[in-house]
Amino acid sequence: MDSNIRLDAEAVKVLAHPLRSRLLSALRRNGPATATELADVLNTNTGATSYHLRKLESVGLVEDTGEGEGKRRLWQAASRSHSWTRSDFAGDEDAETSLGWLTRDYVRNATEHMHQWLDAEHAWPQDWRDGMGISDDVVVVTAAQAHALVEDLLAVLTRYRSVGADDPDARQVSVWLMMHPVDPRHG
Repeated sequence: MDSNIRLDAEAVKVLAHPLRSRLLSALRRNGPATATELADVLNTNTGATSYHLRKLESVGLVEDTGEGEGKRRLWQAASRSHSWTRSDFAGDEDAETSLGWLTRDYVRNATEHMHQWLDAEHAWPQDWRDGMGISDDVVVVTAAQAHALVEDLLAVLTRYRSVGADDPDARQVSVWLMMHPVDPRHG
């Protein structure tokens, strides 16, 4: 499995769909699954799930593991993450619109997942509660320095990606990186 896939215009257009986005997220979070298993988890039907998995496969975001039996295909995410550069889509109105939807969907998901954590955190051990959370900060950077900052933060995440994999006390932890100008009106 690749670590990261860089999305092209076609991949952005395919991924900018509610069920497809949820399918890819479920495969990344929970590992390989069949269309039937994914339909159950995502509260949809197997026909829709199969169709949308094939669409995601057509742009390289998911793949058949080859471990299924008969017509029962076992799907997995083709990468741990994906990224894009907005300027790659300049002038492609459909890709820009799709990217706008996708970005807003990711922000909505991040908020929803954080709310789920806040609702459940009281049941977790204190050391886990102390290790989770949220913080904010403001930095003053140029565009080039903002790019470098993202690269540095991604390098830290890469170091921690599977550091606890062999520890039964380890859990998956979601990390979101969001950056935006403090005052977006002045570009």
